[in-house]
Amino acid sequence: MIILITGGARSGKSNLGENKAKELGKKIVYIATAIAFDEGMKDRILKHRASRPSNWATIEKYRDFLELEKEKDFLKSDLVLLDCMTLMVSNILLESGVDFDNCSMEQVDSLEEKIFKEVKELLNIVLKYKKKLIIVTNEVGMGLVPSFRLGNIFRDIAGRVNQYLAKQADEVYLTVSGIPLKIK
Repeated sequence: MIILITGGARSGKSNLGENKAKELGKKIVYIATAIAFDEGMKDRILKHRASRPSNWATIEKYRDFLELEKEKDFLKSDLVLLDCMTLMVSNILLESGVDFDNCSMEQVDSLEEKIFKEVKELLNIVLKYKKKLIIVTNEVGMGLVPSFRLGNIFRDIAGRVNQYLAKQADEVYLTVSGIPLKIK
């Protein structure tokens, strides 16, 4: 079973993901994709950790998902909660070192291929081990058009990743102001 949860910033996505995990899983592993790059993100990470039950295992990872086969906590789990896919996309884009103001579309396409490879590896490893999967992601198509190139590249890739995941998912939820709406 794959569940995708999407919505805007502070819409209640993570809370819904955690509640669904508690409802559907007994041994839960939380895959945290955030990197503590500034004080604000450090604070967000601490608050997310505090909101999770202490018996949940946490794996900090945003790529190289095939390595999960070596993780005891992953192998013992029956449900995987990944929060958040759009942070994963951001991390891969930013670690690339690409000059997004001057890069070619071939470079962008190559990065998108790399991101999709990671997404597919995540799905494949979870399905191989017959685990339930909940993915939290940001809805990126309802806001303003970014005024800078990296923002547009991010939005386009994240939007296509979200579309792909929604097609693979058994259930999809949109959260608005803390209210979940099942859309698939």
